[in-house]
Amino acid sequence: MGLIREPAGVDFIIQSPSLTDIERKEISEFIRIRKLQNKTKLKQKSSKKRMSHNMKEMLNP
Repeated sequence: MGLIREPAGVDFIIQSPSLTDIERKEISEFIRIRKLQNKTKLKQKSSKKRMSHNMKEMLNP
């Protein structure tokens, strides 16, 4: 990926409005839920791998 440069003589200034307490709480809750979902997916993945590995061992002693 290339580097994007500002054109000469042009300044890009980004000003974001502050988040409200409600928005902050909603974002925090969203992040918390996503983390839990990712943990669950990782656990499922690793248990599937273990089951697959165990099945291979059972079939090829």
